[in-house]
Formats: sequence, structure tokens, C-alpha cells
Amino acid sequence: MKILTRRDSLALIVGLSFMGGACRTAQPLSTPLQSAAAVPAKPVTAPNQGSIVAVMSRVADWQLANPSRHQLWAWHQAPFWASLHALAPLSEDRAKYLNAIAQTGESNEWNHGPDKFHADHQAITQAYFLLAKDRKDPRMTAKALALFDEMKSMPFAEPLVFDQKKTSREWVWCDALFMAPPAMALAASATGDRTYADLMHRLWWKTTDYLYDPAEHLYYRDSRYFDQREPNGAKVFWSRGNGWVIAGVARVLMYLPPDYPERPRYVALFKDMAAKIAKIQQPNGYWGVSLLSPETFPSPETSGTAFFTYALAWGVNEGLLDRAANLPVILRGWAALNRAVHADGKLGFVQPVGAAPGATGPDQTEIYGTGAFILAGSEVHRLVTGPSRP
Repeated sequence: MKILTRRDSLALIVGLSFMGGACRTAQPLSTPLQSAAAVPAKPVTAPNQGSIVAVMSRVADWQLANPSRHQLWAWHQAPFWASLHALAPLSEDRAKYLNAIAQTGESNEWNHGPDKFHADHQAITQAYFLLAKDRKDPRMTAKALALFDEMKSMPFAEPLVFDQKKTSREWVWCDALFMAPPAMALAASATGDRTYADLMHRLWWKTTDYLYDPAEHLYYRDSRYFDQREPNGAKVFWSRGNGWVIAGVARVLMYLPPDYPERPRYVALFKDMAAKIAKIQQPNGYWGVSLLSPETFPSPETSGTAFFTYALAWGVNEGLLDRAANLPVILRGWAALNRAVHADGKLGFVQPVGAAPGATGPDQTEIYGTGAFILAGSEVHRLVTGPSRP
């Protein structure tokens, strides 16, 4: 009797979930971009670990060779530098990627952005905490810890009202749940001081009470969308906005102390969102830019798709989500993302900077999309190779 390998088991689960369809091999990474929106007629198979690392490296190397125009401390950059930390242990050139993070940190003087209380200006510190753990260098996190120490004494009693013209000390937009909370959870992990997690917890649930729709299991981007509707009558839920959130929940849970008393509340939220996200994936593997009205902008979109693929794969790897139910969703998402990669490693179909659903195109890219892609690859790689984190 043949003993099934882990790869055989993955392929079997995918095949069983697509009863009636014949298996085929995954498309090569050089598949032309014009096929990015093509609907797979048959199930995709589990990729091998070499192909995953190869495309992650190709995308990372393209981004390093084509630096983002955004400030080095800006939120746009944060997912990419954090993703290099996930790529490094999988790569044969670990030092290259870790040194790239270090070079950016030195250029930033290991600082957050100038509007220090704004969550977007704190996101870059995630990479600092990750690298500091490897290199045992307290300089890398000193300024972030000083900021969070200052924030611990702040009341955060102001009402949550979105005002685009004003900076905010509170998290009145859903993207913020990716930007600051994982950094605060990392601060708690790095120092053993749970008051950093308490700060995060206080702000997280105030924002969630404000922006989360428990009936739809999704977050509004901000209060401007509470009463807006799509042409089909659906509420407006932005793909990348919800991608920011569910990836943020996953990253908080990665670093939050395992025995933190409120941890089960984050697990419940993660499962609640994940169940909804898995149900609304499009047949082509992407998620609609407007999640409940994919026909509004029918082109592929990779930043939201990458964050969803990342979070769902992480949830399966951690035993929080059912493998058989979610594996086909994850592999469709990963295959779709691969179809959007140019031959030179540029990731296309990334929705530009915005706050609402919008159109994309094959040549549109942004560094946060690249980071999300690499993060997704790191968890898909773990899904294929085993449960242990590098």
C-alpha cells in the first residue's frame, strides 16, 4: 500500500473538494498576465515548496530593484519589510533580505513616522521588532517602545468620528488594525510587558465596536460607508480594507502572549471573518474589490486577495480553521496571485492607494501588494511543508 506524503494528502483534499473535476498541474509562473482573470475550469494542485520560494524571491527582488516612491517610514512600506523577514529563512540568501531590512531601518534611524500617534506612522516598526529579535539590538525598537509607553497613559476617550482632514490618535479607519496593533503585540512579546497588549486591546475593540458589521462579518472602511450601497443594493465592503483587518488579527495572534486573557476574543473574531471571506471568493480565485458586489469592478485585484490568502493559510496552519474546507480556497487564491506576476517579478493588478473599491490593471503595482504577496507565500509554503514556523 502506498504511503501518502504530505503533498499527496494536500492534493487529495483539494481533489475531493472538487468532486467531478479532473486534476491538472498548476500553471507555470510565467503564465501571461492576460489570463489573470481566467476562471480555472479544474482544481489547482498544491504547489511544491521550491516554486513558492522561487516566486516569492522573484517578487521581492523586483521590488528591491524598483524602490517604492513612498517615504521609508510610511505605511505603504510596512508589509514589504515585514514580509522580507518571513522570506529570509526560506531563502538561500537569508542575509540579503535581513540586511535589506536593516538598511531601511538605519535610513529611518529606527523611527516611526513624524505624526507619531497616527497608526499609519507606527506600522513600519513591525519590521524593527522582528529584526531586533534576531540581532539582539535594542536600538531598533527603542523609539517605538518610547512611543507606546507614552500612549499607555493617554485616555483615548474621544468619540470615533472620521475626519479625513485631521490626523487622529484613535483608529477610525479599518486599515489601522493592521498598522499599529501587531507592533504593540510585538512590543509585549519582546519585553514581556503585557501593558503594551492592554493598550492595543483597548483601542482594537473600540474600533471594532465602531466599524464591524456583525451581520455581514466584515468591517466598513470608515463611517462614510455606513449608509452607502452598491448598485446591486449590497453594503460597501472594501476588499483590501478587510484584508488589512484579517491579516492584522492573524499577526496580533502570532505575537500576543498565548495565555493573554483576552486572546479567545481575537480568535473568535478571526474565525468569524474567515468563514465569511472563504464563502465569497470568486471562481477565478480572486476576491471582488467590492466584496459583496464583485461585478462593480470585475478586474482581478491582488492586494486584498493576498492578505486573505495569507490569513486563511495562517489559520489552517495554526489549527484554527478546518483544513479540508479552506485548502481549496487558499490554493485558488495562491494560483490567482501567481497569474498576476510579470515575468520579471512585478506584481500586477494591485489597487492603487485608496479607501474604497476601485479599478485595477495588469501594470498597477504597489509595495504593500508585494508585501502581502510574500506574506501569503510564507504561509502557503508552511501549509505545504509542515506546521512548524521557521
